[in-house]
Amino acid sequence: MHSLIVIAHPEAGSYTHAVAEQVIGGLKDSPHNTYEIADLTAEDFDPRYTAADYRAFRDGTAPPADIVAEQARIDRADLLILIFPVYWWSLPAILKGWIDRVFTNGWAYIDAGGEDTTRLLGRLAVQTIAIGGATQRTYHKRGYAQAIQTQIDQGIFGYVGARMVGSELLLPLDAASSQAGLQRAREIGANLTSAIRDGKGV
Repeated sequence: MHSLIVIAHPEAGSYTHAVAEQVIGGLKDSPHNTYEIADLTAEDFDPRYTAADYRAFRDGTAPPADIVAEQARIDRADLLILIFPVYWWSLPAILKGWIDRVFTNGWAYIDAGGEDTTRLLGRLAVQTIAIGGATQRTYHKRGYAQAIQTQIDQGIFGYVGARMVGSELLLPLDAASSQAGLQRAREIGANLTSAIRDGKGV
């Protein structure tokens, strides 16, 4: 199984990166797993949806070269893992821009106007790991936990036909919960191979 791990945090020493390391450690527990890391900040990915991006959407022309390269990374992967901090109850701008630009009409889906949408990424499994800064009670009381799943799991990956195998929210609010989050990240990585094989969530 080959995974593309997308990390969206500006600081290399962040908890987000520590979570990614634990996920990778878990993946390595299973033989024959390979992975590629897309550290969006370190790679200086441009999240701005430009006129060229819009022309590709409107006219069906080829997207910019940097987007073709990102799509090739996903095409190589069986599993897409997104690891990111929650900013304003949503994705960081760099990750939202990555999705806006990379998941294009004609590659991720076909919207022919007036016809049913054709979902093109049914072969792809997806695991998200969001890292929040509030209590579980706050997330549920305000409906944020469900909102995040609606906009990401359903609104993005459901739209393109990808299969969610897991959607995790880690809340490292103190030393104990931070350590528990890292342990959970390791478990997620270790269980992903069997989850995909069995068609189950993690």
